[in-house]
Amino acid sequence: MEQEGGDSSLFFRGLQSRSHEKMKLRKRKSALYLSAEEASAGRRRDLLGENIYLVLFTVALRIFNCFLVQTSFVPDEYWQSLEVAHHMVFNYGYLTWEWTERLRGYTYPLIFASIYKILHLLGKDSVQLLIWVPRLAQALLSAIADVRLYSLMKQLGNQETARWVFFCQLCSWFTWYCCTRTLTNTMETVLTIIALFYYPLEGSKSVNSVKYLSLLALAFVVRPTAVIPWIPLLFRHFWQEHRKLDLILHHFLLVGFVTLGLSLIIDRIFFGQWTLVQFNFLKFNVLQNLGTFYGSHPWHWYFSQGFPVILGTHLPFFIHGCFLAPKRYRILLVTVLWTVLVYSMLSHKEFRFIYPVLPFCMVFCGHSLNHLKVWKKPAGSFLFLSNMLLALYTGLVHQRGTLDVMSHIQELCSNSHNTSSSASVFLMMPCHSTPYYSHVHCPLPMRFLQCPPDLTGKSHYLDEADVFYLNPLNWLYKEFHSDSSLPTHLIIFSVLQEEINAFLISNNYERTAVIFHTHLPEGRTGSHIYIYERKLKGRLSS
Repeated sequence: MEQEGGDSSLFFRGLQSRSHEKMKLRKRKSALYLSAEEASAGRRRDLLGENIYLVLFTVALRIFNCFLVQTSFVPDEYWQSLEVAHHMVFNYGYLTWEWTERLRGYTYPLIFASIYKILHLLGKDSVQLLIWVPRLAQALLSAIADVRLYSLMKQLGNQETARWVFFCQLCSWFTWYCCTRTLTNTMETVLTIIALFYYPLEGSKSVNSVKYLSLLALAFVVRPTAVIPWIPLLFRHFWQEHRKLDLILHHFLLVGFVTLGLSLIIDRIFFGQWTLVQFNFLKFNVLQNLGTFYGSHPWHWYFSQGFPVILGTHLPFFIHGCFLAPKRYRILLVTVLWTVLVYSMLSHKEFRFIYPVLPFCMVFCGHSLNHLKVWKKPAGSFLFLSNMLLALYTGLVHQRGTLDVMSHIQELCSNSHNTSSSASVFLMMPCHSTPYYSHVHCPLPMRFLQCPPDLTGKSHYLDEADVFYLNPLNWLYKEFHSDSSLPTHLIIFSVLQEEINAFLISNNYERTAVIFHTHLPEGRTGSHIYIYERKLKGRLSS
């Protein structure tokens, strides 16, 4: 009996064992089936390695962002990109002194020139499309950069932190204000974020040295100062790399020579001679420091004004996050401090120069918000509301007049085609206050006060705009000594009206439009823009 019992127990244990094996096999089969199904679903839903709905939301937000920025920031967003592209494709317009002195390269304007050429070939080169399509293209690139920042933070930390970093990036007022503008600084920032995605940060799963170096090299071609934030990052990569010679020969030098070679060829085609514009740019702005012609600030300006302003209400969260973020993020903090310090040594300072390190700051702001417990949602709501109020005001109200006035100039083009009389416009404003032919798209005679810097070393040099503003009335009487030379339309800021009123009356100019510009007028810039039209005596009597 004992033997039979033993046999039966062995028999049942065998059945149990076989049953267990079968269950294991079925479980493994099910797991394999599910993983394949998930992978297939992931392929269907992924775009740029992220959920397609997240990507589409980001793109839609940046397009919305684009249409809610209807103000001007700095002249370079037109004069160093769209005006050059318009001249390249349509063979009329105006190139500033930087192009005659070969300080700028054609690589960045070539992107917009390609868009203009396609629109022209399709017969769709209306002035509105010429204005908005380049900006929408820039908005799309900025959206890609936003998604890449989120993806990188998911790899380096956790999804919750990544979400808060993403939130901070999307609601930053200065990013909202700049990321859809056709500025070289905007493209520099976009390329910097995407390059960081491939940079060998500790914990990153998307490391690709060739890709990040290629993007960095392209950023350098677009704007040579783009290399400044990358100097600490490049040194860190070199220090940690075991095969240093291979890194230099097969990555640094190879990528650099190829990208710079392409830039040389592009500039050779359009300048008509071999030109290393990156050297000319650095020589003018850094070595000779001639950028001071356009204004200078004290050394501490970025610390006391520039950096706090572009961060806005993110500033306390940035400081808090610097103490909380893990050690592997120290290189990003070093990059921010290094960039601000280097730019502080240059006399000419602008907010946009340090825009490329603003996304680095969002990393620390995100860590700060993620560590807040009770105050997380109130802090997020405060950030969103405070930044959106500032973003909407600067994007829709502040300094909008210089863009609104272009629609009035566009009407002169259509009126000139319909009538025998030809219009002409003189923009008596600080030079480059408005866009030019890229926002008019017809060969209407136009003129503005010019302000090239002195490149010959003369003492007490004054440009045309400076001479004009010393005595506007006297300058006008000397410049327009006969009726035939007078333009049909004058465009001025409101602050100039009283000074030149005698000239306007004596030459039969009548105000035809008043356009709001800003609530914060200063110096030569007024709160409103006035358009004056010259009325002939025959028309006045009728």
